[in-house]
Amino acid sequence: MNVPIKTPSEIDKMREAGRQAASVIEMITPHVQAGISTGEIDRLCHEYIVNELGSTPAPLNYHGFPKATCTSINHVVCHGIPDDAKKLKNGDIMNLDITVRTADGYHGDSSVMFVVGETIQGDRLCRITQECLYKSIEQVKPGVRLSELARVIQKHAEANGYSVVRDFCGHGIGAEFHEDPQFLHYDGYAPSADISLEAGMCFTIEPMINVGGYKTKVLRDGWTAITKDRSLSAQWEHTLLVTDTGVDVLTARADEDFSFLNN
Repeated sequence: MNVPIKTPSEIDKMREAGRQAASVIEMITPHVQAGISTGEIDRLCHEYIVNELGSTPAPLNYHGFPKATCTSINHVVCHGIPDDAKKLKNGDIMNLDITVRTADGYHGDSSVMFVVGETIQGDRLCRITQECLYKSIEQVKPGVRLSELARVIQKHAEANGYSVVRDFCGHGIGAEFHEDPQFLHYDGYAPSADISLEAGMCFTIEPMINVGGYKTKVLRDGWTAITKDRSLSAQWEHTLLVTDTGVDVLTARADEDFSFLNN
């Protein structure tokens, strides 16, 4: 496994990529409400990335993916395809996954959950999933093994009656959209894959947590992954930089408080 260690120059480029990805989410947030289509959400994000940021949406045409963003509603785990015919309604939960490729060629990757109207079950799932992300981020520092981060996620999810998706994972990120290492969100590491973190590594943590069982299936479009039992699923994601003393959240948004990190 060849895990890239970012140079100071590359870290600066990753910080900019992360800032841009966060800004897309901040821009689109007021628009996400009942009645808007996922196709319109995708268009607004695409136009902002290109026209305002001077960057490109990394998912577009990536292995044939047809849109600029992923919009995953309710029982869709990930890689939902935006569609003008799919309008949000009260009670929906939606994950919006944004990846920006800057003019310098570096990537920032982040996803958030939106709760449309009121849904007690959806609210709780989204909250616990975000806690899984934050609890794992809190453990990131040089010398920590990937399996230690995964156990934190799995323990918190299962303690709250949920399951952790096995079929999709976090990943290294930089000049490539997906780099080593793969980051599993559950404790299923082969010894050779359970690496220790080093300063200069950049990777994503993006737990997908289900109300029901952890099994998923991909629909005929070849992209949309759903829970096999059609239970609700939620996901939050950040791009992280391992520092000498801890972690920097490169895709942090203005509405988030990471003062709990002891850097």
